[in-house]
Amino acid sequence: MSAGLVLRGLAVGHRDPSPLRRDRARVVLDGVDAVAARGELTVLLGANGAGKSTLLRTLAGLQPALAGTAALDGTDLLGLRAAQRARRVGVVLTDRPDAGLLTGRDVVELGRLPHTGPAGLLGPADTEAVDAAIDAVRAGPLAGRPLARLSDGERQRIMVARALAQRPSLLLLDEPSAFLDVSSRVALLGLLRRLASESDLAVLLSTHDLEPALRLADRAWLLDGAGGLRTGTPAELASAGAVGAAFDTDELAFDAASGTFRLRL
Repeated sequence: MSAGLVLRGLAVGHRDPSPLRRDRARVVLDGVDAVAARGELTVLLGANGAGKSTLLRTLAGLQPALAGTAALDGTDLLGLRAAQRARRVGVVLTDRPDAGLLTGRDVVELGRLPHTGPAGLLGPADTEAVDAAIDAVRAGPLAGRPLARLSDGERQRIMVARALAQRPSLLLLDEPSAFLDVSSRVALLGLLRRLASESDLAVLLSTHDLEPALRLADRAWLLDGAGGLRTGTPAELASAGAVGAAFDTDELAFDAASGTFRLRL
């Protein structure tokens, strides 16, 4: 297994904002040990409120970890300064961006800011990185169009290209398919798996699209809703009953053999 993201004993949650209680925290996940290898698409699965976004926000540097370590290719990810992290980690969030009059290419070029500095002047290497990112997501026909006129699926391709233009080692995505139709969701997962393999990226994606994620992902991190996390291939987690234990309801049951949910009769 190649280098990538390695978590050891990681605890994430929310610190009390009160000045008198800053030593207190609400722990969401504790003692997390997991690996997201380069060249693989790793999906982060769990019910609402299980801690997916909290974990991703911590890895993206948007909130501090409570304990433990996270290393990226052997470097302390949690200890990186913001500018250093921006060169190593690309992030795509759920929010629909308001890009004003910016074209698709303009948005992708923003991914080079961690390398160009405040002036934002692109050199030949930056232009090459932007072109490569647009080509990687097959968004050439979208580059000259205003972002506001793109469909949700087209817009997400541009946002992934912007993250790729950073030339990161790790790509973090928090529910990137939330506003997409079914076919676009599957296409995005397929795109991310291809990019992980072709660009030797560690890709960690949170999603509620359970069935396609289990079919297309190389590895899965499964939150059990009780502060724990299990890892393995989708087939391993399904056959062990972990998927059903996390997602079965009174009306639906996960069938490990077919990889689908079925109505309870």
